[in-house]
Amino acid sequence: MLRWVRIGLMVGPERRRHAQKVQRLIDDVIGAEAAGFSSVWIPQVPDDFDAMTAAAVTGARTSRIEIGTAVVVLQSRHPVALAQQALSTQAVCEGRFTLGVGPSHGWVIKEMLGLDYDRPAVLVRSYLDVLDAAGHGPGPVDVDNEHFSIHNPLDITDIAHNPILIAALGPVMLRLAGERADGTLLWMADERTIGDHIAPRITTAAESAGRPAPRIVAGVPVCLCRDDEVDTARQRANRVLAEADISPNYQRLMDHGDARNVADILAAGSEAAVMARLRSFKDAGVTDLSVRVLPIGEGRNQLLESSRRTREFLSTITPAL
Repeated sequence: MLRWVRIGLMVGPERRRHAQKVQRLIDDVIGAEAAGFSSVWIPQVPDDFDAMTAAAVTGARTSRIEIGTAVVVLQSRHPVALAQQALSTQAVCEGRFTLGVGPSHGWVIKEMLGLDYDRPAVLVRSYLDVLDAAGHGPGPVDVDNEHFSIHNPLDITDIAHNPILIAALGPVMLRLAGERADGTLLWMADERTIGDHIAPRITTAAESAGRPAPRIVAGVPVCLCRDDEVDTARQRANRVLAEADISPNYQRLMDHGDARNVADILAAGSEAAVMARLRSFKDAGVTDLSVRVLPIGEGRNQLLESSRRTREFLSTITPAL
């Protein structure tokens, strides 16, 4: 059976351009919708604009495109506060919002937030208990579990389903994402990791729980460039996206595949080369691509032109591959 892969864009605020952040976000998402992309994915950067606020602001200015977070750190907010904000964002987006969440990494939770990072999968399960109750519609949220004792009414929206995706890298989290959520959001996962490790585990878990086939949303950096510029693109990927490489969680994930750094996941080169790489992710079991456009060049003007070329090419193959 022919299977399509939806193509979305990863968007986010520009660093240090404070006065332009909101308008640039709005312009990027309006542009993605006009170009035909199926979705946009907004990362929650530790030191930058709130992702759900960005989703609400851009959702109010669009009408078709799915808007998701990739991902909100669960520990950064109480589950009731998280549910209130997610449901409010869903109401603004009129059913087009997807909440992507995750337990993040030890260096974020312990060193930045000063919180415990013990048994993150158990914590995620406890959060899901609350989010499930809140997502079933207006009414009481009554949850007593290992982490929370909550008895709180919520009456925000009557939109029946609020999709949740979990950043799941290891076997326990993948089983949880399959059994309790709508799928997973990935970064630093190459084709072999997805085909041999991610897809079989999350799909089996969903089937065992009687749930629909899960979404597998893969973050993939893309740079349309000449063949003699591919090495430059790889070097830039490792320079501007390399913070992911230092996380033990990502290092363990990469042990399942062939990639050893973010450049190994980059789809770069000619239109044919980029298409071949994106199709290889499709063949591995990906259902959605969250494309992180990676521009190359000297100075802002060249970077903007490189970004434009890549986006325009991607728009010719949207909304699905």
